[in-house]
Amino acid sequence: MMFRPNGLARAAIRFKPASFVGTFVALMMTALITSACGILLETGLRASAPAQRYAQAPVVAAADATVKTTDLARLDASLVGKAAAVPGAAKAIADVTFPVKAGQSALTAQGWASTAFTGTALATGKAPSRGEAVLSEGAAKAAQARVGQRIGLATAEGTQQFRVSGIAADGQPAVWFSDAQVGQLSGHPGKIDAIAVLAKPGTSVGELSGQVAKALEGTAKIHTGDSRATVENPSLPRSKTMLIMMGGSFGGTATMAAVFTAAATVALSVSQRAREFALLRAIGATPRQIRKSIAAEALLVAPIASALGCLPGAALATWWFHQLKDRGAIAPGVEFSSYPFALLGTVVIGILTALMAGYMAARRPAKIKPGQALSEASVEPARLGIIRLVLGTLATAGGGAMAIMAATTSGQQAAQSATGVVMLLMLAVGLLGPMIARAVTALFSLPMRAAGASASLAAANSRSNARRLASAITPIVLAMAFSSTLVFMHTSQEKAIEGQQREGIVADHIITAPAGLPASATQQAQASPGVTAAVGVLRSAVMVPKADAEVGFPTQGVSGTGAQLAAVQDLDVKTGNLSALGPGKVAIGTSLAEFAKVKVGDRLEMRLPDGTPSSPEVVATYSRSLGLADVTLPRATLAGHVTSAFDANILVRGGDASALKAVGSVTDSAGYAAAQNVDRELQTWANTTMAAVLGGFAAVAAANTLVMTVLDRRRELGTLRLIGSTRRQVLRMVRCETLLVTAAGVGLGSAIAALTLIPLMRVITGEMPHVPPVLYASFAGAVLVLGLVSTGMPARAALRTSALSAGSQKA
Repeated sequence: MMFRPNGLARAAIRFKPASFVGTFVALMMTALITSACGILLETGLRASAPAQRYAQAPVVAAADATVKTTDLARLDASLVGKAAAVPGAAKAIADVTFPVKAGQSALTAQGWASTAFTGTALATGKAPSRGEAVLSEGAAKAAQARVGQRIGLATAEGTQQFRVSGIAADGQPAVWFSDAQVGQLSGHPGKIDAIAVLAKPGTSVGELSGQVAKALEGTAKIHTGDSRATVENPSLPRSKTMLIMMGGSFGGTATMAAVFTAAATVALSVSQRAREFALLRAIGATPRQIRKSIAAEALLVAPIASALGCLPGAALATWWFHQLKDRGAIAPGVEFSSYPFALLGTVVIGILTALMAGYMAARRPAKIKPGQALSEASVEPARLGIIRLVLGTLATAGGGAMAIMAATTSGQQAAQSATGVVMLLMLAVGLLGPMIARAVTALFSLPMRAAGASASLAAANSRSNARRLASAITPIVLAMAFSSTLVFMHTSQEKAIEGQQREGIVADHIITAPAGLPASATQQAQASPGVTAAVGVLRSAVMVPKADAEVGFPTQGVSGTGAQLAAVQDLDVKTGNLSALGPGKVAIGTSLAEFAKVKVGDRLEMRLPDGTPSSPEVVATYSRSLGLADVTLPRATLAGHVTSAFDANILVRGGDASALKAVGSVTDSAGYAAAQNVDRELQTWANTTMAAVLGGFAAVAAANTLVMTVLDRRRELGTLRLIGSTRRQVLRMVRCETLLVTAAGVGLGSAIAALTLIPLMRVITGEMPHVPPVLYASFAGAVLVLGLVSTGMPARAALRTSALSAGSQKA
């Protein structure tokens, strides 16, 4: 007899819909996760924005971005002359922008020469000379200033008086200074942000860019077209990196977990039909026909499921992108792009997942002899295959090795190991699931036997159907492991940060202002009656090299002496002395000292925010770096290498709050901690969202698997009713099995999260993970409710079906 695989596949789907619905749901959810992350990745790779400020400058030269920086890298002002001298250049203009303040209003300051390429024109008055400024119409209206009046403008170094020489026809809050004075006012004399090059008539953009590149001899990167937007908007490259990391790093982890879960569901669907395959083998089907039939089933289900999963995936990616944009994590000019490759890749991944999982699950029933296939289909195999056993053992060993690595490396490397620990241990659970299920059943069998007939029957069922039990446990483990790791990593860090800030900020008052505070504000605070110490804190980050990579570390530039700093901040110094802090010196956190392998007296190789190399001597190490800063430098060392040299706050010891209100808004250490917590809201939201996406997927996968396993047991549940078990006893047995599954899943997931978090948090925070009991109980409770609902409803339906079937047979 000849078998037609496509006909077999269609018949299988028609007569065993429950099994295929479960496979369909798993593949559709996998497509949702994969497409959402793929779309974010593709958007990040394609992310661009049209040039606005440089729209009329065909060629822009800026610092080479291959050197990783935490602020804007700058060019030497002498390069302007070289660019202006090229044959095709009509003019080369030094562009400098920096923030200033008019009262409490923040303005963007720039040189008047920039109006040649921005198109800004005077509405009234004249161009500025030294000691003068042109205000935009918006800034003049806000300051109630007119031409000829004098206005106080605060740069990072202090407040100066300028005569308003003109008003520009521009509604933005902006101010223009003379080209002779703008470099000094910016705090970067001799340095410029970029060079805008205008072309002579008849000179093409390509020709001009080539000439400028040759003239600057590799000292700058040349930008044309949309690339110019990365110069005027430095957050654009960071937005691209963030989207790529979100779609690639998290997306890779999420996709692996989704594919792994979908493959397990497909394998469960195939294994539930082992008896059918055995019968087909007994009546003459060849192994090749069985495999072709399974491939045909995959090709019938997977493309449709994957395509449908892409629709909610695209909606999730769109929502995710706009949430990030609303929170300021994505540059304003970046738009959500088309994503054909992400959708195509999603469908391909879905098809390959179904094909490979189905093939692996049917490999043995398709290969063995027909008689042996019938005997194995009636009884679950007692032992795992050698390949599965070896791979599971290797995954367990790998997860353990990565956990040890996380416990013995620096904070940055430890954090990178966390995902690997979870993934390897999850893989081990999936591969060794039947062995784990038997161990769990053996552990709970004695108390379950003592709990009555239903519980005893549940224990016997679980012991004899370990593979079915393992398939139900795995997605629950996934939900608990990933959600607990992401959420409790955040709660642990938050607790440590808040504790270090509470203990580390010993100032009586903290002064802040919306757009920052100039250096002169610290002097003003110091002169206030009763103040014994006032320290301005400028915040930024520096890059520290390690092997072939550079890692950013939060940095504070502090004014005053080490003794004054100690009066307002208790950094918990471990070695050295803060009194030695000064020019060419640095104090660092103990975690950074371990990362860079330096100690007191050594020099720390690093790059300042604008990329300038520096190697200050380490004079002290301290432990409260997580809540305050990893690097502490003199303010003067940091100020010349940041775009905005306004202090974030001033820490004050002594004095009266009412007197200090003349400097800025005054709060205490509790208010400061609350404000810092607001700054971390984006990270909190991102972690919660990732946990919700992965946890939600795993929850649906768990429910889907539980429903599949119960519906596949219609005959078994009906047999129990026929031999005298009551409906209540059968449902109680199902509930006992569910409790066993959820308890095992929660326990294993919690163990994996603990193996990941304990070494990680010991390295990052020096403490054990902080697990809020109510939050953990809500996770466990949600899993329990999910399990009971996912088994109780189909079990009741199965019992009704078996009762109707028995009644019809009687009739």
